[in-house]
Amino acid sequence: MPDEASCGTCGGDRRIGNAFGLTATCPSCHGTGRRSESTGFHDVTKTKASHHAPTNRAPVVVKTQWPVTSDGGRLATEVKGSSRCTEAAKAKLIQDIIDHEGTHGVCTKTFMKKVRQQVSTRPA
Repeated sequence: MPDEASCGTCGGDRRIGNAFGLTATCPSCHGTGRRSESTGFHDVTKTKASHHAPTNRAPVVVKTQWPVTSDGGRLATEVKGSSRCTEAAKAKLIQDIIDHEGTHGVCTKTFMKKVRQQVSTRPA
């Protein structure tokens, strides 16, 4: 009968065998032959920054709410102050201004003329 301090898996022999005759170091005592000390909770969480791989997600881009250029801001203010457009039409026109600035970099004179024409011809 093994004593109290010996490993429960290998019985203190330090090695375990299988039916095929192969032997290996005991996984419980790691070859010491003694029962391992149970320390209770073993924290295996990885808290170091080196353990965390960088994400493959694209960064979240904040959508612009108002035109960036001065011409675009003035045009959007004109659209917002118009009494002839509905709120939905105003929102669409302002978004068109923002999109135009995003693709062209500035509000072109032709684009500003087209937007002003839409504002003046819209029914109330």
